[in-house]
Amino acid sequence: MTNTTQSKVSKKPIAGSMPAIVTPMFEDGSLDFPALRSLLDWHVAEGSDGIVIVGTSGESPTVSVEEHCELIKVTVDHIAARIPVIAGTGGNSTTEAIELTNFAKSVGADASLQVVPYYNKPTQDGMYAHFKKIAESVDLPVILYNVPGRTVADLAGETTVRLAGVPGIIGIKDATGSIERGTLLLADLKRAGHQEFSVFSGDDLSAAMLMLMGGKGNISVTANIAPRLMHELCQAAMSDDVLKTRTIQYQLLAVHKAMFTEANPIPVKWALHEMGKVTSGIRLPLTPLSVALREPLKAALKQAGLL
Repeated sequence: MTNTTQSKVSKKPIAGSMPAIVTPMFEDGSLDFPALRSLLDWHVAEGSDGIVIVGTSGESPTVSVEEHCELIKVTVDHIAARIPVIAGTGGNSTTEAIELTNFAKSVGADASLQVVPYYNKPTQDGMYAHFKKIAESVDLPVILYNVPGRTVADLAGETTVRLAGVPGIIGIKDATGSIERGTLLLADLKRAGHQEFSVFSGDDLSAAMLMLMGGKGNISVTANIAPRLMHELCQAAMSDDVLKTRTIQYQLLAVHKAMFTEANPIPVKWALHEMGKVTSGIRLPLTPLSVALREPLKAALKQAGLL
């Protein structure tokens, strides 16, 4: 398998605005598949360039293996190759990550998102071996996911450059929020001859700057509620339209901040509830957005023209 960001199934590139989509739930916590299908159609119509299913925003820690697989299959089937589907199949067990990734491949996902192993705190060599084993075991493109604020373990830039040379590993979602780190990684990848390896932002506040420096898109929380604007932001930034990038970024700035007043996906699910897209269902140990934060969130949505 070559290192390329071309989707094998949808035939569209894996780039641009890709919402890390929420998992709609009824008030009792059961999965709301009609709402999911409706959201997927809305994202396609609004210009989202891809869909990431069962990631952090999709409450991956609290869905069962059976639900995890069903969410991937329903999404792939309903999207029907209109845009790429990236399945969150990572974890802190290499064996389980391979099993989930094999399932995602079997139902037609375009790529997998592989989080840095959490809790067991592997070394850099352990992280390298983990991701390499997954890429070698399943013929499905791998996007690394570095989010040290959640995993504690932090994938170093040097390790990322090493992994960029592994066939099948095509990019990284950098959710550190550090423009310095992202820019240095882009430069190091270029020096190492890995220009085709894609760096995606995983932090909405800094995504525009990373894309202006050469990032290939944004795996986004805000895109859940502002898919058209986030698509336009990504396209502007990746085509060096600084004025348009700045204009949209300022329009969405309060929304970006509001999405993290409590742990993701608490605020974004409440925002979608306010917009009439989903119920307020969320699974323990997460609970609905605190009452004191609801009016400020609505104000941010109204300011951005989303309500």
